[in-house]
Amino acid sequence: MQISPRTALLVIDVQNDFIPGGQLAVPEGDQIVPLINRLGGLFKQVVIAQDWHPSGHASFASSHPGHQPYEVIQLPYGEQVLWPEHCVQGTAGAEFHPELNLPHAQLIIRKGCNPDIDSYSAFLEADRCTTTGLAGYLKERGIDTVYMVGLALDFCVMFSALDARAAGFNAFVVLDACRAIDRDGSLAAAMERMQTAGVGLIQSNQLI
Repeated sequence: MQISPRTALLVIDVQNDFIPGGQLAVPEGDQIVPLINRLGGLFKQVVIAQDWHPSGHASFASSHPGHQPYEVIQLPYGEQVLWPEHCVQGTAGAEFHPELNLPHAQLIIRKGCNPDIDSYSAFLEADRCTTTGLAGYLKERGIDTVYMVGLALDFCVMFSALDARAAGFNAFVVLDACRAIDRDGSLAAAMERMQTAGVGLIQSNQLI
């Protein structure tokens, strides 16, 4: 398949803490890295999203005494799942998987940097008001279509795909280049939400 120059690949959170052995491991998260590298070679425009939390971030269970990881609490912007500490700025866990090889990527966009607001999406923080600037960057470069790969399918990939659609982009998720956490039916719910929003759900062999 010929990839249009108006198309970009968005690689979501392929970081050590989301890989088996990390603080918030996604099962089989390491297995998608070779495929992502292969897909990346097809695209002239590649953007990498990186979770990049300050210490004591509001999404960490450790920031809320008496609460445990995966509990849900109310923060000023709404419900927040509490996570184990992960992807803390400057730590080895926040670094990209060592075998991720996308040297031609032109932008690394860091999210979750605000200590008081989580950010699953590469486009919009969890308050649903604060933008990351990614939509503007892509539009300035003439991009109208975004393909998404990475971790985790049912959280950061899903929210990025939904927000790409809301920002006016054609959005596709390459399912076999993603892996999911799948807690309490989150994967099935994510798939339904993406389909309802008009996100294309495809396999890599439709591109390669």
